[in-house]
Amino acid sequence: MSRKNGRAGLERADGVLLSTVVGGTLVVTLNRPKSANALDDELMDGLADLWRAAAGAPELRAVLLTGAGKAFCAGADVSMLSAPRVKVGDTAAEELDFLPGPRLGIPVIAAVNGVCAGGGLHFVADADICIASPAARFLDPHVSVGQVSALEPLQLRLRMRPDLLTRLVLLGRHESLSAERAERAGLVSEVVEPDALVDRGMELAAMIGRNSPEAVRLSRRVLRTFEERLIATDMDLGWELIRRHRYHPDAVEGPAAFLDKREPKWTTS
Repeated sequence: MSRKNGRAGLERADGVLLSTVVGGTLVVTLNRPKSANALDDELMDGLADLWRAAAGAPELRAVLLTGAGKAFCAGADVSMLSAPRVKVGDTAAEELDFLPGPRLGIPVIAAVNGVCAGGGLHFVADADICIASPAARFLDPHVSVGQVSALEPLQLRLRMRPDLLTRLVLLGRHESLSAERAERAGLVSEVVEPDALVDRGMELAAMIGRNSPEAVRLSRRVLRTFEERLIATDMDLGWELIRRHRYHPDAVEGPAAFLDKREPKWTTS
């Protein structure tokens, strides 16, 4: 992975993650378009490294996050779910260290350009501002591949209509929200035409950059601390249930059936 010198690891021109600094905005692109920008260990490690570098860059005023190609993020790579994880966090916070929000003191804007599924919803819930193109589609297929949906719903519970969130969780891949429905549900704040999506995100970031950096930081801290304290205990419980369920036969059968392109055979007792 090539990195330009002088930006302390902030600029990456190739690999599974692209990033550059434009003015005071760190523009980040998930770059696994052939896999719908699904999360694997390489991408999550790259993101964690990037946020560590960004935390030490006082010139930054905002982060803009989007996806390469037609998708935003399809969630965890199913091939990764079908194999034992080598690196597993002890707590929900450790497992989610690929997210920028808890690590950075600057606002994060998510520009959802296409499908956002499963673990991709983490980025939406973590963002301070989320905008989407009409091509965006939001779904939570965890239960359809034998996995427990226990973290994303807690994060999203404070952001969107609870009845629609419950439908996403329990109906799995059989339910999705269009960008317009997501806006009405409170999941996104604005729907922008595809060609203008990133430009609009940059415009919002520039508006933030014209405000007092310290006032923005402290104001954001109040909002995020409030949300984090409300769900902290439940997030750790959710992560514990996810870890326990990985030993259940359905947790293996779901990804295997998906990769084999067949209907799963669930355990009935």
